Amino acid sequence: MNTINTLLQKIESAKELDFGTIFSKSIELFKKVWLQGLVSYLLNMLLMIPVMLVIYVPLIFLGLFSSESFNNEGTSFSELDSLQVLTIILTIALAVIVIIVIMAVSLALKAAFFRIIKNKDLGHNESDDYFFFLKKKYLKKTLGLSLVILGIVILAYILCVLPILYAIVPLYFIIVAFAMNPDMPNSDIVKAGFKLGNKKWLITFGLLFVAWLLSTVVGLLMCFIGLYVTQQFIDIPVYQVYKESIGFNETSPIEEIGTPVE
Repeated sequence: MNTINTLLQKIESAKELDFGTIFSKSIELFKKVWLQGLVSYLLNMLLMIPVMLVIYVPLIFLGLFSSESFNNEGTSFSELDSLQVLTIILTIALAVIVIIVIMAVSLALKAAFFRIIKNKDLGHNESDDYFFFLKKKYLKKTLGLSLVILGIVILAYILCVLPILYAIVPLYFIIVAFAMNPDMPNSDIVKAGFKLGNKKWLITFGLLFVAWLLSTVVGLLMCFIGLYVTQQFIDIPVYQVYKESIGFNETSPIEEIGTPVE
């Protein structure tokens, strides 16, 4: 596998990209993977249901417990404060855990979708493994990377929200880099994501915006249900930018970083 230095050199020497060409290729590729994108989107929604129940059921219990304590005439003021503090602490702890789990599951499914996109694009005869990054081998890396992404998002919002507009592009490339190079250290994946994000920020942000606008309009024209089909189209241009900037070696294993396209 290539080192991070080699990958960074590829990014630094990446060729200029044409907006129209990337977008046209994205539309053609979407025709091949729209079904996999729909499955990925639905899986994400379905997996969120039990995760949300994990937090809402305890919260309901804690709310009732706190309410009963408040109406209990035999409870002193100091005891009431302690129960309320305990409720708040447990609620916050549950919320944090659930947010991390949601981030990890979403990241894993998104990375798996990018991996499926590559397989379909390059004609690899690989199964559509939507849970590839939730398996034991990569679960720890997925959790660690989701924490990093969550930290970046929180920091961007703390800095008056606007930085999140900049961070969207590097965050997307972090996920793509993870999907294509799952055995690289998370620190190198983040470094590569930001490097490529800085290098190709303007064209990628433009592609994301146009892809989002097109997928929304087409989805609405398909009586709203079409949004489930077109939602994943937004991911395709990001993959295309990664592919055209760095490239792949079709003869190498799927996990390896490819060589630049000549």
